[in-house]
Amino acid sequence: MISRVQGLNRVMLLACAPFLGMMIYLLFATFPVQLPSVYTEAATSTFELESSSLQEKLVTANLEAVQTKSIIERFHQLYQQSTADVGQMLTVAADSLLRPGVIYDERITSKLGRVTRHASSANIDLKLFPFQENNYHGYAMKVTLKSDKAMRLTLGKDKLGSSETTLEAARRYGAFAGVNAGGFADEGSTGKRFPLETTMIGGKYVYGFFPSYDNLTFIGLNKERKLIGGTFGSQAELDSKNPLFGATFVPTLLKNGQKTTIPSKWQTTPARAARTVVGNYKDDQLVFIVTDGNDESGRSGATLAELQNKLQELGVRDAYNLDGGGSSTLIFAGEVINRPSDGKMRPLATNFLFFK
Repeated sequence: MISRVQGLNRVMLLACAPFLGMMIYLLFATFPVQLPSVYTEAATSTFELESSSLQEKLVTANLEAVQTKSIIERFHQLYQQSTADVGQMLTVAADSLLRPGVIYDERITSKLGRVTRHASSANIDLKLFPFQENNYHGYAMKVTLKSDKAMRLTLGKDKLGSSETTLEAARRYGAFAGVNAGGFADEGSTGKRFPLETTMIGGKYVYGFFPSYDNLTFIGLNKERKLIGGTFGSQAELDSKNPLFGATFVPTLLKNGQKTTIPSKWQTTPARAARTVVGNYKDDQLVFIVTDGNDESGRSGATLAELQNKLQELGVRDAYNLDGGGSSTLIFAGEVINRPSDGKMRPLATNFLFFK
């Protein structure tokens, strides 16, 4: 006989059996589980399209960058070539502009003869030419003034009434070359030597203006470094030429390439002598001619008429006679080039000096 307890146990076992079986099945059974996708198929497709488009844009941008670089390089090459071409054209143009001047200079230089000495700097260009004529010999110095510092007129020892040789003046100022300038007048027994009549230094009159008389001629340079000269009846007339410096002597030899009348006094007193003359060319280059003479007798050296002929042959435009005789002195590179007729250099009231 089954006890009440045993029966109760059996009933409970029967009641729980299905549940236990289901739990055992769930524990040992395998079920496939599919998790939901983060991106939908449509989203994946859109991303791939955008990625592809971006890649194409990057490729296109890279090609455009390469093309742009190539274009820039070509333009740079063209710019460099154009710059070189323009520079060459400017050089050719400059040479073309200078060529007439060069040809003219070669022409006048060939007439002067053989250059024996030459000096050039930023201030000045100097060429020295010896020459021999039938009745006299001498030297020509062609001068191209490049700056306002190239040439000046000086008083003897920088003091009115004093005098010094051209060589002394050149050494004192450190000048490269020098030529005697205007005439002078001696003051009795004092030994003082004064410049003749109108004299100007540094744009100022040394002791005022004197109207020209007896063919006395003012000879100098204006503020544009051009040779000026002639007779002047008033200071205003001379001032209109903008004179910078100058001295006085006599006479005028050429005007615009034509011979002027030589005063009778100067044709014979003296007939021949050591001479110093200055002239200019149409391009404003200057030429100084210094001729030798043996003494003051008038039997050696050049006549003024002979120098007129010489100047015309050289193509000189305007020319003036400076002090001559024992005063005629030419200094080049610190040396006395001519042979002063006094047998030694004469102390002078004024000198033209040239600076490198």
